[in-house]
Amino acid sequence: MTQENRNLILAVVLSALVLFGWTFASERLFPAPKTPPAATATAAAGGGPVLPGAAANVPVVAPSADTLAAVGARVRIETPRLEGSINLTGARFDDLVLKDHLVSLPPSKPIRLFSPSGSKDAYFAGYGWVGPGAPPADAEWTANAATLSVGKPVTLSWRSPQGLIFQQIVSVDANFLFTVEQRVANASAAPVSLRAFGYVNRTGRGPDKNGINLHVGPIAVLDGKLLEGDIDYDKLRDKGPQTINSKGGWLGITDKHWLAALIPDQQAAIEARFTAADAERYQVDWLKAPATVNTGEAAITTSHLFAGAKEVRLLNQVRDELGVPLFDRALAWGWFWFIAQPIFGLLAWLYGHLGNYALAIVGLTLIVRAVLFPIANKQYASMAKMRIFAPKMKEIQEKYKDDKQKQQFELMELYKKEKINPLAGCLPILLQIPIFYALYKTLLITVEMRHQPAFLWIKDLAAPDPLTPLNLFGLLPFDLPPFLHLGILPIILGVTMWAQFKLNPQPMDEIQAKVFAFMPWIFMFMMAPFAAGLQIYWIVNNLVSILQQWILLKKYPAPAPAPAATK
Repeated sequence: MTQENRNLILAVVLSALVLFGWTFASERLFPAPKTPPAATATAAAGGGPVLPGAAANVPVVAPSADTLAAVGARVRIETPRLEGSINLTGARFDDLVLKDHLVSLPPSKPIRLFSPSGSKDAYFAGYGWVGPGAPPADAEWTANAATLSVGKPVTLSWRSPQGLIFQQIVSVDANFLFTVEQRVANASAAPVSLRAFGYVNRTGRGPDKNGINLHVGPIAVLDGKLLEGDIDYDKLRDKGPQTINSKGGWLGITDKHWLAALIPDQQAAIEARFTAADAERYQVDWLKAPATVNTGEAAITTSHLFAGAKEVRLLNQVRDELGVPLFDRALAWGWFWFIAQPIFGLLAWLYGHLGNYALAIVGLTLIVRAVLFPIANKQYASMAKMRIFAPKMKEIQEKYKDDKQKQQFELMELYKKEKINPLAGCLPILLQIPIFYALYKTLLITVEMRHQPAFLWIKDLAAPDPLTPLNLFGLLPFDLPPFLHLGILPIILGVTMWAQFKLNPQPMDEIQAKVFAFMPWIFMFMMAPFAAGLQIYWIVNNLVSILQQWILLKKYPAPAPAPAATK
């Protein structure tokens, strides 16, 4: 086997490992650690006060998300994209539903983001103060309106026995951004020192799994640095509460597609804290520096809460309009974020013109192939020449089979003379790896691609092909294990890959020939669990390659004559 062929096989194998193998290997070789026994409820690091929700004894104030009453001690939330309510006991955002995002394909229920304390998978957020006379966790607030909607803010009020008047003026935009203006007026006879805070509290870890390619759990950008692994669920349980001082920034808890993020005043110094308590309860919160409010004076703090879907446009809008650093990185773009974000932007632009993300993926494939055309054209021209001169190469190998050094020299001379580059096929593969990975990430993490239909039986581009002939397309009443769930698209992918390999120069080494003969069918099974959109990209890519190779084979139709026998 020549060094060039070894390099070609190595490039193909490494590409396959990068594109497919890492996800499976990471799940098996680096599994998520088992959750240790429940920890005792702990105050935040540094001996600071335990905020509402961080302690184990937070009062249960509502029975469950399914039996919430939108009357009485609640303020309704009603916007074009949100519905729910604010609990006036504790002034908690603990009932929130995303109206235009469904749990599964239609017909289905909308996504519930927040649920009240005491319910299954409790998840809520809130604001308050720490200090003498501050509202307790179960304070009963009053509201000046029954409904919070776009352009119609609601003021929540509570008065302490000492004469301090606390207010939270809550407004909401047409998407998922709440603005909370915290006011405290001192009508008592003495100055008071108070610290404003905000928190997000969650019981359980949600349906998504943390992994190499996807971060879920506590997340923050503090002092301009993105924090993920250092403050994830397991680290908080293993190492205890974490406290980080910062100017501005943001912090929250993220799922694959959904986010609850606290955005404090970007000019304020804050103490950001990340805590794990018993019963699988987690909290992120920020504390502002103490402020002294003199008699007859007032103090105001304005901050924001993002609670909704991680739509790229909205994350960028919050980042730009509020000056929130790296808010777009709430999406787990990964190492190739600088490629993945432009790839998504191009897909979104194509979708705006074509109206279908499957067609947008086809357009993306054609654009990528057009950009790489000069390189790919040289590749296929070189491969076509290798096919033509295969008899000469075989002759050289037979003639110098006992002298490998001479054999390599003669082959290199032939390559040089006929302008053949045996490694030409590696460069297009290597250049497409980051693009392919970026598309993989886009299909995996962006909510815009979630539940997007393609055509006929493909109702979700971000999910695997649902139909397989192995159970007669669902007619037989059994489900196949994932590694045998071979959809129609993966089969088409395998066939097009086989056709592409048949047009390539056949390896002269028998071992190589066997490897390349099996590779299309191996990839067919490897690609079966991946998103249908990724399979469409590869199929179109293969079809373009087949067309390009066929045209170049027409250009170089006749094999070169074998050299005359040496006496």
